Amino acid sequence: MVNLIRASPVKVKILNNPETNNKSLDLILDKSIWKDSNRGKDIITAVIDSGCAIHHPDLKENIIGVYNFTMDNHGNPNDVTDYIGHGTHVSGIIAASYNKFGIVGVAPESKLLILKVIDQNGVGKYDNLVKAIEYAMNWKGPNDERISIINLSLGGVHHSEELHETIKKARNQGVVLVSASGNEGDGDYTTDEKLFPGYYKEVIQVGSINLEGVPSYFSNSNLNLDFVAPGEKVLSTHLDDKYVELTGTSMAAPHITGIIALALNLLKRENKELNLFSVYEFLLSKSKRLGFPSNQEGNGLVHLK
Repeated sequence: MVNLIRASPVKVKILNNPETNNKSLDLILDKSIWKDSNRGKDIITAVIDSGCAIHHPDLKENIIGVYNFTMDNHGNPNDVTDYIGHGTHVSGIIAASYNKFGIVGVAPESKLLILKVIDQNGVGKYDNLVKAIEYAMNWKGPNDERISIINLSLGGVHHSEELHETIKKARNQGVVLVSASGNEGDGDYTTDEKLFPGYYKEVIQVGSINLEGVPSYFSNSNLNLDFVAPGEKVLSTHLDDKYVELTGTSMAAPHITGIIALALNLLKRENKELNLFSVYEFLLSKSKRLGFPSNQEGNGLVHLK
């Protein structure tokens, strides 16, 4: 078994007022963009992670499907119980509903396909990750919906040819893949830290910054880094209907995933072809360099307005 991801729990904070949402949202978008982007409506993201608390009041309206690839709960494929809260947190960053309480996600009317590959011990197998990506590519919703994005807030330190080929296949099918860069950084941009699948060029690799726009010390630096997003003390959905602040590049990646869900609807309005290249070009046009080496910030911070 290969360690793919570990959550980084910080403090629990329960909210009742949506206006006290995590500040990270304001760093990446002006909420006025929600009108033209329909808040991500009709866009589906496969969240491949530790499962999800699918009955959380901020998430239950936006879960469109589930599948469990682990042996948790006797391997029941329909049970994606999240025992560590990581996948629930990631899901909320992308698509927590705009429902007048709790928090709100980047694309609050987008939908989520929850695919569980990380078990209750916080670890998962490469072959299950491959199966989950293939499942996402072939999945069809109740009205023949298809996914557009895969969020991968996980990774392993070993290259896998099978994983890489599956990533390429998904990309060639038109799926946009977003992955965390990893939390093995040492604060030195001259040293490379690689986490797979994030390091593969077919994936949009996202590093972490704090709310002041400074690269996080722990965030992996390498030449293939694409963008950065908030990853420190990010508030989102968690277990037992609660809201928790977590820190890590796992929190940065879903910010970009949510941005892409909005971008796809904006590109549709402009009658532009929807593919990885048009999406990437759009992200580049909305990104701003923060003054750090490319190894630490890639093309910078994306901000929609």
